[in-house]
Amino acid sequence: MPLRALAVDFNSFFASVEQQERPELRGRPVAIVPVLAETTGCIAVSLEAKQLGLQRNMRVAEARKACPGLQLVEARPEVYINYHRRLVEIIESCLHVTQIASIDEVTCELKGRYAERARAVTVAREIKAAIARRVGPCLRSSIGIAPNWLLAKLASDMQKPDGLVVLEDADLPGKLLDLQPGDIAGIGPNLQRRLRGHGITTMEKLYAATKTELRGLWRSVRGEQMWRLLHGEDLPFFEHASDQTIGHGHVLPPQLRNETDALAVLHRLLQKAAMRLRDSGLYAGALAVSVRYRDDERWDDDLRINETQDTLQLTHALNQLWARRPKKLPARAPQQVGVMLTHLLRSEAHTPDLFARGREESRGRLYSAVDLLNRTFGKNSVYFGGAHGTTKYAPMRIAFTRIPKPELEEIDRTRERRLVPIKHVKSST
Repeated sequence: MPLRALAVDFNSFFASVEQQERPELRGRPVAIVPVLAETTGCIAVSLEAKQLGLQRNMRVAEARKACPGLQLVEARPEVYINYHRRLVEIIESCLHVTQIASIDEVTCELKGRYAERARAVTVAREIKAAIARRVGPCLRSSIGIAPNWLLAKLASDMQKPDGLVVLEDADLPGKLLDLQPGDIAGIGPNLQRRLRGHGITTMEKLYAATKTELRGLWRSVRGEQMWRLLHGEDLPFFEHASDQTIGHGHVLPPQLRNETDALAVLHRLLQKAAMRLRDSGLYAGALAVSVRYRDDERWDDDLRINETQDTLQLTHALNQLWARRPKKLPARAPQQVGVMLTHLLRSEAHTPDLFARGREESRGRLYSAVDLLNRTFGKNSVYFGGAHGTTKYAPMRIAFTRIPKPELEEIDRTRERRLVPIKHVKSST
């Protein structure tokens, strides 16, 4: 089979961007954190930190013990998004980008003469050189070339940092056998447990399974698609799970680790999620809320609702969930909060409530105006009163599989004193 895909994976992307921006960080172990607090986790670590054994999601206190010289840098999502966009433009100037899998990973389709091994390798080196020349030497990448996007992704993970690996038909399955099933995009912890339950614990056993077996284990056609991709067939990209949930989380700074402020931050997160919901043309049929406490105890609850984009309706659902918390919890200090909108439905499949159609239409015009004001004058120029006092918290975050729109999430701190709360929405029941 011909080579059809080239995947570019930027190594330690967030930390590499900071090292490119700040020469004093180059060559030093760096950890990117959401807030400068010992109790938070490292959302990214530099190549130097990885060499010392540090990993993403490691607690800051634990990371400091393992690496006393660790440099902590508070995340700057808008900077990483700008770099991402520049890097995509550079790659596009060399080879057409067909899929942006995440903020640090893109895939290009190889066609015509680019499907020849020598030309594919040459263009991969051209991409690396162009990035070093136009952005800087710290933005190193690993590139994989293979018969399809999944194998190209696996190839890009085989040699880091700054690798270049080609997988051809003759390399299958030999060069895959050192990997684990969990190294494959789309095989998460739950599916790994299901595979282990059927005796599939190695890549060799996964590769030897039949189409029918994998379809049964995946409980869908996705298992058969996985078999075909692993065997070199060319299939379209899997759909991302981003349409299945919309959510935000935030580690509370010490001054907000109390019930009143935690609830206000939850309202702030919910309003961000509702704005994204409307921007995506989706309706939510359920709301989930979570709170993690300092002793690692958690409280989670969810509520089914009539499908909606309405911030007010979602606010009432949040207040209802908050009122259902166990009575013992208010005595504990909340450390991290999160909201998640689930059971999402595309707008074309939404059926308005027959008895609330007029209200839904008028509310829709209101939210369109509010969203426009926030895009035009800065996030939180207008907001609902439940989030009052916390608009400077819960800033934009980047999940590796979702690249946020700064115009929806960016906080303009120069406007904090001019913010206008919508006071008629209460944050308590």
